Amino acid sequence: MTYRTLAKRALAARRHSHSPFSHFRVGAALLTRRGEVFTGCNIESSSFGLTMCAERTALFKAISEGRRSFKALAVATGDTDFTPPCGACRQLILDLAGDIDCILVRRGGSFKVVKMSDLLPQPFGSHHFSHSG
Repeated sequence: MTYRTLAKRALAARRHSHSPFSHFRVGAALLTRRGEVFTGCNIESSSFGLTMCAERTALFKAISEGRRSFKALAVATGDTDFTPPCGACRQLILDLAGDIDCILVRRGGSFKVVKMSDLLPQPFGSHHFSHSG
């Protein structure tokens, strides 16, 4: 699957966004190493702490279906600028998917590709759990 096709899948997922409070619609499409795609959209709650981002929705769907090896994640918004994942999503993507390609898709469908390590250059990780007293 091309990254252009993955970007289109993220744009299509964006249509399912439930964002009555922010009106900021986001779609995501996660590509596994086996070529499968899991999509997600943002889902808001009036209690913003309960809101789920599109990236986490796609990632959790894939993990819950037993997938553990990923190649890329496309994130689509209606903004004219490229919008990266929020900090919480960056941490989870690195933790659960590794240093995959992140395709940032803006209004109109143009996109750019960045590595997750470029978006979160000094992540917290399991290597921080040391047993040195």
